[in-house]
Amino acid sequence: MTPRFGEAPKAGQRYVRRPGVYAILPRDGALLLTHQAEPHPEVQLPGGGIDPGEHPIAALHREVFEETGWRIAAPRRLGVFRRFTWMPEYQIWAEKICTIYVATPVRRMGPPSEPGHTALWAPLAEAAALLGNPGDAAFVRRFHTFGR
Repeated sequence: MTPRFGEAPKAGQRYVRRPGVYAILPRDGALLLTHQAEPHPEVQLPGGGIDPGEHPIAALHREVFEETGWRIAAPRRLGVFRRFTWMPEYQIWAEKICTIYVATPVRRMGPPSEPGHTALWAPLAEAAALLGNPGDAAFVRRFHTFGR
């Protein structure tokens, strides 16, 4: 069974299933993260939803680039979790299926192209405490502890 982080699903609430991909991006003892200003300010792992017909790895490359301005290489799947949340930008209740990868940030191409996003580097030992999502934080703690 896929582990759940965050709030339990609300009884009687209909949720739209939203698969997404997210990346732990280590380099020189730090992680590349993204700060999203809207709908509420939050530090996140770079990533997001998989478009219909899009391959998950292609989505990962696209999302990381849009949210950080960096190109990545050698993505490797670490695991998956789910969370139930309100997504105000889409006006839906979603069951987010979050697949986490680790990849290497190889080249900064410019600033993030996604409006409201800012790329930031955080020391690996501090990154989990900055993340606004408990599932992201759990995977970063696991990566920091075990390197996988």
